[in-house]
Amino acid sequence: MNILLTNDDGVFADGIAAAYAELVNLGEVTVVAPSGRMSGAGHSITVFEPLACEKVEVHDQFTAYAVSGSPADCVKLAVLQLCPQRPDLVVSGINNGANVGINVYYSGTVAAAIEAAFYRIPAVALSCAHEEQMDFKTAAKYAVEVLNKIPVADLSGVININIPRLSKGRPKGVKVVPQSTLGFKEGFVKKEGDSSRQLYQLTGGDPLDKNIPADTLGLTEGFITVTALGFDMTDYKNMEKLHQIKW
Repeated sequence: MNILLTNDDGVFADGIAAAYAELVNLGEVTVVAPSGRMSGAGHSITVFEPLACEKVEVHDQFTAYAVSGSPADCVKLAVLQLCPQRPDLVVSGINNGANVGINVYYSGTVAAAIEAAFYRIPAVALSCAHEEQMDFKTAAKYAVEVLNKIPVADLSGVININIPRLSKGRPKGVKVVPQSTLGFKEGFVKKEGDSSRQLYQLTGGDPLDKNIPADTLGLTEGFITVTALGFDMTDYKNMEKLHQIKW
């Protein structure tokens, strides 16, 4: 199996190294990732300037391509130019922080997987709930255990896998749940800038959907969550209403 591995935390992030260590047991792994941190980049791409790409050694563990662009850029460049063979699977992560609920839309991790799905390549996004001491090695083992049970070649779109906080012990199990469409408690904290500017730092809190059986709740309860994501944004119910209009 030919696997393309990417992320949004950057090519030198601990999460991608942990994922690599597990994925090499499944096949040949090519790593193409942003040269720096691109968290929250969403599905942005670089259009008006060329992408810089160089080979780098990562933690004396593997050689990777470091790209001066977004996660979606990395997948596009890898599929069209860098990979010696078309990938059989694209894995994005492991992200430092969960990608559930509406955070899926902001996530560069998920965007990289969706970019692969545009090319009809099976894709998986891997994330682990954030805590002060991240255990990416254990998260990678759980993630690949789940991945091995999924017939990814038979599925379209993206499989989004999130690992709960491991400091609380072993996950309670695996839940296949939908993406929550509600957000999180959010706000901004004022910080002092210079004399002409006021700084505002975004803060996040608990999910708003306390009782809905979706990815946010499942993760909070200590389960590994698995969600199938599509990329067709068409609202078919409202399309029917539009078709009824006499244009």
